[in-house]
Amino acid sequence: MADVESKSPFSPYRADGKLYGFVCVVSGADQPVGQAIIAELATHGAACIYDSTLSLIDDILNTWGRLDVWVCSSGLLGPASITNTTPAELQKCFEANTYPPFFALKYAPPAMGKLCEKRNYPNAEVKDVRYGSIVVVGSVAGSYGGCWGPCYTMSSHAALGVVRSGVAVLKGTGVRINCISPGQIDIGVDLNNFDMRGMTSQFPPASLQSKEAQHSSIGLERAGLPMEVARVAGFLASGFSSYITGANLVVDGGASTMCPLTVPV
Repeated sequence: MADVESKSPFSPYRADGKLYGFVCVVSGADQPVGQAIIAELATHGAACIYDSTLSLIDDILNTWGRLDVWVCSSGLLGPASITNTTPAELQKCFEANTYPPFFALKYAPPAMGKLCEKRNYPNAEVKDVRYGSIVVVGSVAGSYGGCWGPCYTMSSHAALGVVRSGVAVLKGTGVRINCISPGQIDIGVDLNNFDMRGMTSQFPPASLQSKEAQHSSIGLERAGLPMEVARVAGFLASGFSSYITGANLVVDGGASTMCPLTVPV
């Protein structure tokens, strides 16, 4: 590791895990988890963080000369039952949950492979090593059934499929791709103002499950927080995770290990 660090001032393998010089894109910036991820990347020294738009890639390269991290954190729950799910809503869930990872896998790696000299902006660094990290924020519904409704489970499985297929796609590029699968996350919304059709939220309200049920079915006895998902995204963005690709990191407080047949989401 020390040899790798000494060869490049860019050093994606910094011993302190900092993201100095990194230019990042985060989708879902209007959602609590996306907001927490932006704050986490900024805390670790990222030079610039964009809200996700594919058309910005050329502008990013023209302005900053590089692209290092792409986080897909947008998503929709969809209706809780198949009876209430229309084909149009199913399509919207697939568009929200699987298209962003697919487009990131297709279009981000060539930009991440661009090398650049040090430019004149805060935290700027030379990039002379091909490096990139794509992080997909999915759900435990990508591995289990019975989490909310069928279209959420189906589209979450597909999002994880993008990550797993991406390992072979990215061979030789220096770009890694990984998934974060949160369980029950407290996004600060209660049942009184929650859209039960799931067409405006990424995760269901934690209050859908009582405190007593959380205590009995979750290993850490509580719902998670957006910042706890964001810290995993920061880890996967950094050189701390340099030998991790194709992984699915479950962030659910141990719920799926304790009760795999009744995963609370």
